[in-house]
Amino acid sequence: MQANTWREALLVLVFLTVATAIIAATGADLVVSSHFYQSGGWPVGERFPWKLLYRLDRYPALAIALFGLCAACYGNSKSSWRPWRRQGIFLVLLLALGPGVLVNAVFKDHWGRPRPREIVQFGGSKQFLHPWQPGIDGQGRSFPCGHGSAAFYLAAPFFIYRRTKPALAGRWLAGGLVFGLLMSYARIAQGGHFLSDIIWAWGMVYLTALALSALLLPRRADVVYLRNHGELQEI
Repeated sequence: MQANTWREALLVLVFLTVATAIIAATGADLVVSSHFYQSGGWPVGERFPWKLLYRLDRYPALAIALFGLCAACYGNSKSSWRPWRRQGIFLVLLLALGPGVLVNAVFKDHWGRPRPREIVQFGGSKQFLHPWQPGIDGQGRSFPCGHGSAAFYLAAPFFIYRRTKPALAGRWLAGGLVFGLLMSYARIAQGGHFLSDIIWAWGMVYLTALALSALLLPRRADVVYLRNHGELQEI
């Protein structure tokens, strides 16, 4: 990976570390969740549109990944879609490796952090754990947020367009962040996740996207070459 990619990854890791430390020091995980715990339940999360967002689940992310798969296949037969051979693969691999493998298969399924609705502070029976404290494997699926990671994935085209069409890239980034935050609000309101689960869901997806974009997407020099030779055609 290029030096600027390493620097960006380092900045993201620093942000995640500092944010986690602040949340732990202030008790923000419990404080934020406590605003939604009422009369022994989580009524806000059952209301519209938060319940709808929960049911929407990963379908928008799957739609983008499916488009990427189709575009990558189509790029093999149509020259104007040639850049999408790599870009489409990027979209597919990011969903599979970010929200799929890293967030859900590696951490969420095995880290063992209890959800807010499972801890004693909110009527449950389990002990509250910070993000860096692994619990019993399979006995807690709070860290990180699976729904949130799939929602933040919608910012994936930002990495495709950031060097060629920065304005369009910015719109994808903003849209993905807004959708991710709305989904995250829903999951916190439902007692499914803590604030720190949300931050790390975003961070894991972003770091995975950084690594994949460095491997699969054109570097700045490649973009200049393609432009000069009339070969850069994106949709």
